[in-house]
Amino acid sequence: MRELDTAFTGTATEVMNLDIVLAFGSAALGGAMAVGGMVRARNLADRWTFVGGMAVLATERVISGLLAGATTEAEIIHWEIWRLTAASLIPGLWLLFSLSYARGNAREFLLRWRLPLAGAFLLPVGLAVLFRERFFLPSQPGEPAGLFRLGLAGYALELMMLVSAVLVLMNLERTFRASIGVARWRIKFILLGVGVLFIVRLYTVSQAVLFRGEYPSLDNLNSVALIAGCLLILRSLFRSRRFGLDVYPSHSVLQGSVTILLVGIYLLAVGVFSKVVGYLGGTSDMAHKTLVVLLLLVFLSILLQSDQVQLHLRRMVSRHFQRPLYDYRTIWRKFTEETSSRVEQPDFCRAVVKLLAEIFQTMSVTLWVFDERHEEFILAGSTSLAESQARELKPVATEAAAIIHHLREHPEPVDIEEVKDDWAATLRRCHPDQFRKGGTRVCVPVTAGDEVLAVILLGDRVGGVAFTLQDFDLLKSLGDQVASSLLNVRLSQRLLQAREHEAFQAMAAFFVHDLKNAASTLNLLLQNLPVHFDDPAFREDALRGVGKSVTHINHLISRLSQLRHELKIQPTESDLNSVLAGVLGGFEPDTAFEIERRLVPVSKLSLDRDQFAKVVTNLVLNARESTAGEGRLTIATGQMGPWIVLTMTDNGCGMSAEFLKNSLFRPFQTTKKNGLGIGMFQSKMIVEAHRGRITVESTPGQGTTFRVFLPIPPPHR
Repeated sequence: MRELDTAFTGTATEVMNLDIVLAFGSAALGGAMAVGGMVRARNLADRWTFVGGMAVLATERVISGLLAGATTEAEIIHWEIWRLTAASLIPGLWLLFSLSYARGNAREFLLRWRLPLAGAFLLPVGLAVLFRERFFLPSQPGEPAGLFRLGLAGYALELMMLVSAVLVLMNLERTFRASIGVARWRIKFILLGVGVLFIVRLYTVSQAVLFRGEYPSLDNLNSVALIAGCLLILRSLFRSRRFGLDVYPSHSVLQGSVTILLVGIYLLAVGVFSKVVGYLGGTSDMAHKTLVVLLLLVFLSILLQSDQVQLHLRRMVSRHFQRPLYDYRTIWRKFTEETSSRVEQPDFCRAVVKLLAEIFQTMSVTLWVFDERHEEFILAGSTSLAESQARELKPVATEAAAIIHHLREHPEPVDIEEVKDDWAATLRRCHPDQFRKGGTRVCVPVTAGDEVLAVILLGDRVGGVAFTLQDFDLLKSLGDQVASSLLNVRLSQRLLQAREHEAFQAMAAFFVHDLKNAASTLNLLLQNLPVHFDDPAFREDALRGVGKSVTHINHLISRLSQLRHELKIQPTESDLNSVLAGVLGGFEPDTAFEIERRLVPVSKLSLDRDQFAKVVTNLVLNARESTAGEGRLTIATGQMGPWIVLTMTDNGCGMSAEFLKNSLFRPFQTTKKNGLGIGMFQSKMIVEAHRGRITVESTPGQGTTFRVFLPIPPPHR
């Protein structure tokens, strides 16, 4: 018996020593990764959060090493409290890393996740600072050996750790699935390394939540996971010598997430398993059995995400079940859905490159667009080339001409590895191999008639699989579709530019028309100046009118830098008669052209006085010009139901029914010799911006009546 006790004690000591070695060894490796990341970090959020996260994991492993050397229950609980305190920093740091690593749109995600991020930092740390003495409950007789019961604070912290592990894994999966081609190849092992850390942590934390207690013996798995994760990350750095790239994941959170599915299956399976074990009367070896369930699910997730497994599965189905290699209807629908909404050429080209990489399981896809104006190829999208590389590799003018000449005569996809001509050598240079066993490279001309719009190059196929006749047929069809869509995108851009130019011209014409009205007002003043110059009252009114016109011109000039495509009004409570009096005061009395006022008190309106003054000015000047300056204009106000009505009637030349119907309120349509055709178009826009309407009645040779209807605001309650 004494010999057995001695053997057991020796075995326990060896296990304890192994635990200490694992803990301190993983801490050293994690600390080295943190220092290495600090050297490589250049003020990038993903690298600095990686440094902080590794430093926290290393600190936690140091405490675990001290925990492994503890011999009494009090010492174990003491170091467990400190381990959980250090671990409280893990959710925030690693969630921030998973949201920012290798993401070109990281800022958008950080803004959308700002509340969960704040909670991931503040809640666990707050528990650790304020309630860490309540992490564990006193031990009770009959509890399983090696289990330390969690208090409410400790249980809440473990739940937060569980949720954060799921969120981190979900975000890593999203980044992985958004990357394609060489970008996926470069970041895969960093994502796998961090994924290993949190898959194992998901397991250990789920055990703590399930049994409402900590098994310190399970903590060794976190040490092993840290070592394995660091080795995977080192492999990635030695493999690509880049910490990360920019990919652009979708904002959809749950759609298609393998992480959510597998974690749900795992937690359901473990929960049912624990109930069955408890019903049968024990928890013996429960932790190890649930670990097997987790490992099987992890292996399943790796298979689901593997490009090679997906490719071989598709080929097996095609070969043994006599099904075509491609589901053409699904491909065509997805291709149309993903590209039809892209109205900008760069977005369209990036979408095409990504889709082709997914459809043909190729790591490297490059799309070069031909610029006819400069007779050169421009990189429009690539899964393998950066812009700096493209500038060095792109064809020169003579090489581009040779490529275009050949593709015009042979607009079919071609394996450029088999062609020895110079144009094919140029394309091979433009699309360098990334892998030694990546198979052949294929050129797909994007042509519309005799015009070569672009060239698509594919290579580095998963598993080095050769392109088949089915592949070439599908590439030809997709190339034609890309050509058609590319022409539509360019046409849409030209139409958009034409509309913007037209809108700019219309807005500029507004200002010119306002300046013309101001000039007309000054011209009237100058005409009356020789006749009434000796009248002191006239001179006073003239000076006031000149000052008002100059102020108006300066106001217009100041707004030239603020052209907008839509009319903005700033209404205030105003009296319509007061607005009319202010505008008509700028028109000096003219014996040849008489203005008669029939203004009656009306309700207050919500008006932009400056903008509505333009409407009145336009109508007055139109009436004066229609009577050749020798007629009468009657201006009346009144109320008609829920409307205030401004009526302006002149006895001028009038307008034809055809002009009223087709031209009056359209821009640049006018019957005046020197007119711009802008005044009535502008007036209608201003009236409608006030939620009103304008009508017109006119008879050639007899005159015209304009009515402006403005809504009476509801009474304040």
